Amino acid sequence: MNLSKAILDILCNLLPSQRPLSLHEPDIGHREKTVIADCLDSGWVSSMGQYVDRFEQDLSQYTQIPHAIATVNGTAALHTCLVLAGVTAGDEVLLPALTFIGSANPVLYQGATPHFIDCENETLGVDPQQLSDYLQDITELRGDTCYNRNTGRPIRALLVVHVLGHPAHMTALAEIAERYQLMLIEDAAESLGSWRGNRHTGSWGHLSALSFNGNKIITSGGGGAVLTNDPELAQRAKHLTTTAKQAHPWAVAHDAVGFNYRLPNLNAALGSAQLKQLPERLAQKRQLANRYAEAFAEISNVQLQTEPTDCQSNHWLNLLLLPNAEARDALLTAAHAQDILLRPFWAPLHQQTMFAHAPCMNLPHTESLFARGVCLPSSAQLMAAIS
Repeated sequence: MNLSKAILDILCNLLPSQRPLSLHEPDIGHREKTVIADCLDSGWVSSMGQYVDRFEQDLSQYTQIPHAIATVNGTAALHTCLVLAGVTAGDEVLLPALTFIGSANPVLYQGATPHFIDCENETLGVDPQQLSDYLQDITELRGDTCYNRNTGRPIRALLVVHVLGHPAHMTALAEIAERYQLMLIEDAAESLGSWRGNRHTGSWGHLSALSFNGNKIITSGGGGAVLTNDPELAQRAKHLTTTAKQAHPWAVAHDAVGFNYRLPNLNAALGSAQLKQLPERLAQKRQLANRYAEAFAEISNVQLQTEPTDCQSNHWLNLLLLPNAEARDALLTAAHAQDILLRPFWAPLHQQTMFAHAPCMNLPHTESLFARGVCLPSSAQLMAAIS
């Protein structure tokens, strides 16, 4: 049987019949409408209000990370992390090539250079062994700074991404970051609700970033957050994201170049209401992932990505791996013709025009996963429709 037809038959039998069938849709209910109405009635709709503080407290409590600073989006959160990590013009930042471009753009905002590294098949994240071997070959420590011997530039930070919500091997990566004197940043934009052992993603890094875009497991419309265990970094993050304004009853004075990155109260209200539903969403998405696993076990030459060992993934997006790029493209073409809006992986960042001259290691796993990967409809509410 034609592989595309076999996969589409499974999807059509498993999933609801409405079309178009999107990749990941927000689920907005009565609770969200109530808190938004409360904001509108109170007039507190901008960057001050009770819901901003509440959302930050709830995020900290859920992730067990002491400090959460809400931002206007995930890119702003990640940019803030890089600023606080001391990344400046002339530095390099190690990050995976297999990630959304929002992971790399903030590096350029700082005038720094992305340095792309390969991923592994189990987690889709940075491969610790490959990275360790690579850094041993190309770097040297001068005092407390790691330098790229090939470019002469300091490597300031390691930015790890938890791809599609699957936790990377953070203990090993944290040890590498410490060994090479690198600031460790976690891009946890896709992984709210994902745990490695008893630790939530974002808890290993000096700084971490979340996203609450409309396609994430919970949404605040836009929105993001900086997470950290360090109280001084937290205080600095809040200061910089509120234009570095000095506290005073009426005077308007600023003591640094800051950013207007504070999350509006209106968005925080939506996010706070959504966060209360996260456990239910996680259960629904796990059920959907299990249904996909059962269904695709019948096809021998495809593989559904599963959560790594000793992890609880949020299953943000379910990934199906096909034999090759030809099979991937045939499936995408056939699915979109039926208004089933499957999506390939992001094009690897080292293949993007603006990063064509950035340093990178050999990237065989990145290129293979991109060539074979297709993301499936993964909205939590799909389970309610097919149960």
